[in-house]
Amino acid sequence: MAYDSKFPDAAGRYDYTAEEKAVWGELFTRQIAFLDGRICPEYLDGIAQLGLGDHDVPQLLDVDKRLASLTNFGVSGVPAIIPPSQFYALLADRKFPVATFLRRREDMDYIEEPDLFHEVFGHCPLLTNQAYTDFIEAFGKIAVDLGKGYRWHLFRLFWFTIEFGMIRTADGLRGYGAGIASSPSEADFACSGKAVYTPADLMTMLRTPYRIDIVQPQYFVIDSFEDLPKLLETDLKIAIDEAKAKGDLPALFEKAA
Repeated sequence: MAYDSKFPDAAGRYDYTAEEKAVWGELFTRQIAFLDGRICPEYLDGIAQLGLGDHDVPQLLDVDKRLASLTNFGVSGVPAIIPPSQFYALLADRKFPVATFLRRREDMDYIEEPDLFHEVFGHCPLLTNQAYTDFIEAFGKIAVDLGKGYRWHLFRLFWFTIEFGMIRTADGLRGYGAGIASSPSEADFACSGKAVYTPADLMTMLRTPYRIDIVQPQYFVIDSFEDLPKLLETDLKIAIDEAKAKGDLPALFEKAA
């Protein structure tokens, strides 16, 4: 069944039912426990700084205000799927788009469209990190400037960092991407040692295909969040043209049926 986006009241707050609050609480409790030893410390610091917990569904107004005070970033409530032009424009304006509906109990383990849990629990904690938010802003501005013909390849960079990136820590490889943080199966495999782990090289990421409906077979690894803005310290138009000319690297997964 399709989900309907929620809309805020006059005070900017969203009304969530008792069942939705219970679903959020169960998702939060389950996933925060599962992430022990699988997620980077900066992510957990962000959870604490935003005051996220299992007690209630977070209100975007509160998250937005807190982020503004920490990194001058913010969030904006949107329908689950928005046009790429709107998505990139929001990022360029230091706003992360957040879907406002919450998954139902039958979709606890997996939901194809990003919901509030994926967006807030997965993405928002690291929006408290300055280097991370600077990367997102710069990425959005580049996407807006490059236009439609380059966005498909450019989104691969977003996919392999913001959605499914991993980072080296003193305790070993840890996830930081939202797709890892919000998914038990993804977090489990990402930190299993069974995946392919590749240094976060711009050209390699631009030439690497992916599927959205499977656990990722390959993860790109950074050494610190300061590495992210450095990925953009080149002419992305030239880099994408080169990636297109060279063609995609062999996929590490089977084609979708």
